[in-house]
Amino acid sequence: MSSSSDAPSTPTSSTATETLAARADHAVKIYGSGDTEVHALRGVSVDFKAGEFTAIMGPSGSGKSTLMHCMAGLDRLSGGEAYIGGVALSTLNDKQLTLIRREKVGFIFQSFNLVPTLNIRENVTLPMDLGGNKIDDAWVDEVITTVGLADRVKHRPNELSGGQQQRVAVARALATRPDIVFGDEPTGNLDSKTSAEILDFMRTAVKELGQTIVMVTHDPVTASYSDRVLFLADGQIVQEMIDPTPDSVYDTIRNLGD
Repeated sequence: MSSSSDAPSTPTSSTATETLAARADHAVKIYGSGDTEVHALRGVSVDFKAGEFTAIMGPSGSGKSTLMHCMAGLDRLSGGEAYIGGVALSTLNDKQLTLIRREKVGFIFQSFNLVPTLNIRENVTLPMDLGGNKIDDAWVDEVITTVGLADRVKHRPNELSGGQQQRVAVARALATRPDIVFGDEPTGNLDSKTSAEILDFMRTAVKELGQTIVMVTHDPVTASYSDRVLFLADGQIVQEMIDPTPDSVYDTIRNLGD
């Protein structure tokens, strides 16, 4: 878990020498029109550096999930731009967007989204099978071993605990060596002990495997595993915290009204 925290600060841009896994440039997202118009994102600009673990927090309706979905190519912006690597997502058609999500992006959701008829290994390699990509067996073995499931590769999801199923979901997200992994409350359905184990592994994936992770969470303890926390309110980034602790995150989120 991350250590001591400095006071929250406003976000800063990365230097030219740092590799960016993703970024948003004046991102705007508007739902509805007229009297029902909702501004979910109001000109958000943020960089996600390669090899960094970022948590996104904020009150309900602050835009945190919208930002993640637009950054991941699951939803399109109304204005501004989102980039995966150097690719502007608005320039892609639906087929190209599907391809970049499959090849460059990993996803971890609160619900595990495993295929019940497939065993662990088959679930982990499913994105590569669907994409017709060559499977790096050694890498898949390493990922499955790292999540502690090497002795259960032939088991199906209904033979696993909730925590084990989420380990499979995390392994699946990492198996394609994506540029970036997005997590939407990835430990929200798990008990505290299992959550800690999953978050420890995600922390290891960043530190030792060089993975980039962006995670939406409402929980200060979960957020404290990250390298930094972005706080959203009313569709804008209002605070950034480096090296968060549960207490420092809790104090900040409480002041935002969550």
